Amino acid sequence: MPVWRSWHRPLVVFSLSMVVLAVVSGVGLVVDDRQLVGSPIWFKPFKFSLSFVVYGLSLAWMLSLLPTRRARRVGWWAGVVVAMASVVEMVIITGQVVRGKRSHFNLETPFDEALFNAMAITVVILWLGTLAIAVLLLRARLADRASAWAMRSGVVLALAGAAVGFLMTQPAPGQQRGVSRVVGAHSVGVPDGGPSMPLTGWSTTGGDLRVPHFFGMHALQLLPLVLMGLVALAPRLPRLRAERVRLRLILVAAAAYAAVFALLTWQALRGQSLTRPDGATLTAAGLILVGVAAGAYGALRTASPERAATSLPGREVDPTEPSGTSEASPTSEPSTGSEPSSASEPSGASDTKEPVA
Repeated sequence: MPVWRSWHRPLVVFSLSMVVLAVVSGVGLVVDDRQLVGSPIWFKPFKFSLSFVVYGLSLAWMLSLLPTRRARRVGWWAGVVVAMASVVEMVIITGQVVRGKRSHFNLETPFDEALFNAMAITVVILWLGTLAIAVLLLRARLADRASAWAMRSGVVLALAGAAVGFLMTQPAPGQQRGVSRVVGAHSVGVPDGGPSMPLTGWSTTGGDLRVPHFFGMHALQLLPLVLMGLVALAPRLPRLRAERVRLRLILVAAAAYAAVFALLTWQALRGQSLTRPDGATLTAAGLILVGVAAGAYGALRTASPERAATSLPGREVDPTEPSGTSEASPTSEPSTGSEPSSASEPSGASDTKEPVA
C-alpha cells in the first residue's frame, strides 16, 4: 500500500479541496478586476488556500507517524477539528469576497461582525487542534530522533506563528471597539492597503504582522525539509550519516528558525518594514547568523565519519555491534592452533548476544 494512504484522510481531502479553491481564486484574479484594501479582491482566498494545502498535508503526514493506536485515535479527532475549523474559515473568506466585503476586522454591519466573530472562534479552535497534535508529537517515541525533533519543533513554531494572528485583532491607533467599522489591522504604524510587496502584499512602508505569521506557520514544512536535505546529502557527506549529527543540526536549525521568527515579530511590532531593516535589526540578524555557523560547526566537528556508516533513517542497525566491525578487522591476529576454532563451538553460540535495554 502506498505510504500516503496511511495519511489522515480528512486533512488530505481538505487539502485537495483547497487546491480546487486555489484554482477558482486564480481564475477570479484574472476575470474579476475588483480591488479591496489595495489588492485584488481574490488575492486573499488564493493565498489562504495555497497555505492551507501545505499546512493540511504536513499535518496529515505527521499524524500517520504516531506510533500507538491510542495516539493515532486522538490525533485523528484533532485532525478532524483542524480540517473543519479551516473549512469554516475559508467559506467565510470566500463568501465575503463574493459580497465584495472585507472578511477580517470588518464590523461595518451586524452580519459582517458576526462573520468576523465566527472566524475568530474557528481560529481558536484550529489553534487548539494543532496544539493537541503538537502534544502528541512531543510525547511520541519515534525511531529517528532527528525526524522526531524536526516535526516537534515545526509544529510548536507553527503554533507560535498562528498566535501572531491574535495580535492583529487588537485595535490600531484611531480605532475603537463599538465605534469604528474596522477594528484590527495587519500593518503596524501605517494603514492597511498602502504600498506593498508583490505577490505577498506585505507592507513596504511599515511593520506587517503577516510576515512572522507566515514564517512561523510554515516551520511545519521547512524544518522537515531541512532534515530531508541532510538525509539526501548523507551518501556524499559521511559525517551526516550519524543520527546524532543530524539531530544536532536539526536542533541548531530549529533554534535559528525560532530566533528569526522572534526577530521578524519584533521588527513588525516596531512598525518597520521587512524591506527596510534598521541597524538594530541587522545587528540581531548578524548575531543569529554567527550563532548558526557556530552551532553547525560544533555539530559537525564532533562527528566521526568512520562510525556513521549505518545510521540513516529506515536502515536497521544492530545496537550490540560497533559500527564498521561486522566483518573481521584486517589488523586482527590470526587464530592459532592453541585456540578453539569456530567449528568446535556449540551451534548458535557465536550469535548469542545479551539483550539490549
